[in-house]
Amino acid sequence: MWVFPCSDLEFGAKAGVNFATVDGEDTGNIDGKTGFHLGLVAEIPISNSFAFQPEILYSSQGAKSKVSDTYMNVNFSTKEDLTFDYINIPLLAKYAITPGLSLHAGPQVGFLVNAKDEYEYVINGEKESGTEDMKDEIKNFDFAIAAGLSYKLEMGIFFNARYNAGLSNIIDDDGSSEDYNIHNNVFQLSVGFMF
Repeated sequence: MWVFPCSDLEFGAKAGVNFATVDGEDTGNIDGKTGFHLGLVAEIPISNSFAFQPEILYSSQGAKSKVSDTYMNVNFSTKEDLTFDYINIPLLAKYAITPGLSLHAGPQVGFLVNAKDEYEYVINGEKESGTEDMKDEIKNFDFAIAAGLSYKLEMGIFFNARYNAGLSNIIDDDGSSEDYNIHNNVFQLSVGFMF
């Protein structure tokens, strides 16, 4: 019995929600951020148990930060909403556990499309807010390891749960006296359809 249809190359589309954050040095006040992803999927059967699944996804990631404190009788608070948008290309090996249910894992490369910081500063009741372009501060390339679980119905609808663990430092610190090491981390839930 063939778990993957070995003679069939399949294509599909998927979309879903991202639960993203960053970790590394000086990220104690960082919270998670909800984003989205969408894109195209291919499934290339190799044997009855293995398949190769490349994807190309637009993925909105990032993190949030909120700090409030008092220093020398000055009350201040900051809120930041960091958005990092990537074109991600996961290259996944799939292993079929049972018909329809499979594990997948592999490397993922990402190319930065957009990076911005929506901020709000309040000092003794005086508020300042705006949006800052961060594209010059974030590296254009990201590398991660992706792993997860997928279930596909006979009609072609499939569901994914996946974790992308960032391995590369996303901060472009060229010319800076400070050396930060920050990584993307994203948990994804997806639904899609194979044509």
